[in-house]
Amino acid sequence: MNIQRRTVLRTAAAASTLALPLRHAFAQKKPYSYKYANNLPVTHPMNIRAKEMADAIRAETQGQVDIQIFPNNQLGSDTDVLSQLRSGGVEFFTLSGLILATLVPAASISGVGFAFPDYASVWKAMDGELGAHIRQQIAKANILAMDRIWDNGFRQITSSSNPIAAPTDLKGFKVRVPVSPLWTSMFKALEAAPTSINFAEVYSALQTKIVDGQENPLAIISTAKLYEVQKYCSLTNHMWDGFWFLANRRAWEKLPQDVRTVVAKHINAAAINERADTAKLNANLQQELATKGLTFNQPAVAPFRDKLRTAGFYAEWKGKYGDQAWDLLEKAVGKLS
Repeated sequence: MNIQRRTVLRTAAAASTLALPLRHAFAQKKPYSYKYANNLPVTHPMNIRAKEMADAIRAETQGQVDIQIFPNNQLGSDTDVLSQLRSGGVEFFTLSGLILATLVPAASISGVGFAFPDYASVWKAMDGELGAHIRQQIAKANILAMDRIWDNGFRQITSSSNPIAAPTDLKGFKVRVPVSPLWTSMFKALEAAPTSINFAEVYSALQTKIVDGQENPLAIISTAKLYEVQKYCSLTNHMWDGFWFLANRRAWEKLPQDVRTVVAKHINAAAINERADTAKLNANLQQELATKGLTFNQPAVAPFRDKLRTAGFYAEWKGKYGDQAWDLLEKAVGKLS
């Protein structure tokens, strides 16, 4: 009986040992601690969803992948962190395609003026062939972009003098724009007077009338308290902006394939949730900003498109992006040039 008992126990122990790696496959492997940086406040939907994402990844990989989040430019400016991402100092980074264009010119095509009439057309393009084309171009810079882009929202024009109801209202209008050829080109085509000013100086520039207005998503207009120095907000939706979730290629490829699948799944799911959050936030913000004194109007888009077309804006940028990328954009939004 004792021999039989010992045999049974040894057999059970052996079976347990064999089962252990199966139950704890992730836990038995090398742990990875990766940094993820972004330029938004902790309270922004991006960081709320990113925390959920990091927790879900940590749980499903049983602690093998620990993603530490550094919000609000903690690790430096966008340009600084992009350099860190390329060198491997940071493993993950979310960056606007309009800024990524300094490295990958094709990335700014999603910001072409008055291209997207609504969110349905944005996601048709960015979750479809245009987004795939941009990701291929990003890959050439030795950076990997996840399948789903995160939402920063449509940009709107604010003014201290008059609402923007038609292209003629922009003639001679002194508007602050970021340092970007695409912005400058668009507002010049609309006969405005674009002025490049660092965002940190925008409030004072509006207050002292160096410029008449500026353009940003509603969330930025709210958090920067621009409603204190602006009277009107025209819902022009003139540019859409989103954040690519970028990974350092070497760091990404260090992860085993099964781990990459889990990480990508949760990052892309978080992007979809953040999109819904941002849409809801923008809807609420319009009401909130109205109570703080901003007067809203929603101009028709067609006259602005027509003005850009006759000014040669679309033809110019079609030449810069190339026929392939431009055709993919028009496939989602209709004829522009």
